[in-house]
Amino acid sequence: MKLDLLQALNTERAARRAAVLVTDIASGAQRLVRAAEAAADPLADLVAQHLRTGKSGMAETPAGRVFLTVHVPPPRLVVIGAVHISQALAPMAKLLGYDVTIVDPRTAFASPERFPDVPLIAEWPDVALPPLGVDRYTAFVALTHDPKIDDPALLHALARDCFYVGALGSRKTHARRVERLTAAGLDAATIARIHAPIGLSIGAVSPPEIAVSILAEITARLRLPAEARASVEPAPEKAAS
Repeated sequence: MKLDLLQALNTERAARRAAVLVTDIASGAQRLVRAAEAAADPLADLVAQHLRTGKSGMAETPAGRVFLTVHVPPPRLVVIGAVHISQALAPMAKLLGYDVTIVDPRTAFASPERFPDVPLIAEWPDVALPPLGVDRYTAFVALTHDPKIDDPALLHALARDCFYVGALGSRKTHARRVERLTAAGLDAATIARIHAPIGLSIGAVSPPEIAVSILAEITARLRLPAEARASVEPAPEKAAS
């Protein structure tokens, strides 16, 4: 790889921005496609597919064979609420490769004994979240059922380009949440980014089952193209309430 390409790639990686290095197999020529520029690239669909899956690989194109080396930041999961669901969600998410952080100002809940080997921030969201650098490779879930904690956290997440934002609660609970967020100045399109009730509709009842449904929904949002997500959209009723 030429020095200028390596420097450009390192810049993208340091900023937690995805990029794809495209290598022409016949000539050895290389070029870097930044995620922000992918839609305008001649191989836009192919690059988008590899960015979505996060996998490198060989591909045939009208111009010949190319190898796409994908550089995608490791996904992060920020969990608001050190609750029972979080106790199941955190280790599952770590198995899937997520860097997990749990935020909860209630020190009785956010304890190392309940969450071994998981970074805990026992602060209110307005203090805890800004240093985390929440970005488009962050999944964000609010699980406390306490508007004093969840609402400021959701406002923070929705102001950023998180690929997933979810919140625990029944439809009635979410309707009240929508009223509060509207009063806080958010428009309907922004509020509609919240997955609520949270998780795919798989009949989940126990905290571990609800954690599975949440991770399934996060995975679908991360990996599936928009047109394919309709097949796994939540049904009218869900157990996570």
